Amino acid sequence: MSFRFDRFATLYLVNPLQRRAAGSESVPILMYHSISNDTEREVHPYYRIATSPLQFAAQMKYLRENGYQTASLAEVLSQLHDQNATRNKRIVITFDDGYRDFYTQAFPVLNQYGFTATMFLPTAFIGDSTISFKRKDCLTWAEISELKRYGMLFGSHTVTHPQLRDLSPSTVCEEIANSKTTIEEKLGCAVDSFSYPYAFPQADTNFTKMLRESLRQAGYQAGVCTIVGRANRKSDPLFMERLPVNSCDDDALFGAKLTGAYDWVSKSQYLSKMVNARLRRSTVGAKRRVLKDFPSVQ
Repeated sequence: MSFRFDRFATLYLVNPLQRRAAGSESVPILMYHSISNDTEREVHPYYRIATSPLQFAAQMKYLRENGYQTASLAEVLSQLHDQNATRNKRIVITFDDGYRDFYTQAFPVLNQYGFTATMFLPTAFIGDSTISFKRKDCLTWAEISELKRYGMLFGSHTVTHPQLRDLSPSTVCEEIANSKTTIEEKLGCAVDSFSYPYAFPQADTNFTKMLRESLRQAGYQAGVCTIVGRANRKSDPLFMERLPVNSCDDDALFGAKLTGAYDWVSKSQYLSKMVNARLRRSTVGAKRRVLKDFPSVQ
């Protein structure tokens, strides 16, 4: 395995200190995409989205042996904000993108251990027959209905999986509302959870404010994004943190993520985004000053 700074820092710098610190009430929400043997050799280990079936089975076994119980996002929110709630070792297992290998590879393992999971669906790629998204087959409505009967949960991942930040507010509302309506009509049950596609623009406060209000108006109660970390009482209920997982997560790194030693990544990423945002604003300001001092010839 090639050197990974995030793994090194987590296991050898943060984890030893984190074990000595008093931990706050937090719940890990795992973020999976594809359960397959895709190698993704050209992709940095942090950004890979595939978890091999063998590694996924090992991770689920780890959860069982370490006393974790799966829960829905709604149950986790209730536990986090109810001081009288039983403090079980709760965990939420989530999947983005609606890939069919959830049905063929992940579900049998989840069912073996009595675990539930929440799959977020981009509804434009879910049909009565198989549709492909990013060159991978997605679930059909018949398969989703079967999974629902076995306790699997489903939420929205927009309609077309766009970069929401690039869209008008009205189009954003259509993406999040129409996907919710479609899933509810197909499954005959309420849908109240949402997963943000792509990297979450947490430094863009105007956009996140608009999105939060749009989600609330559409009827969503819980949501997740790609901010790294574990959910806690301070988490925004509609943009809860998650822990990315893939084939590169061995037992040591997987276990460290569960106990909070990987939460430092979100602070590092947020600082980087804030610095980049300020640099962009400074660059734009500098260009405007230059144009003012040297107006174009009419």
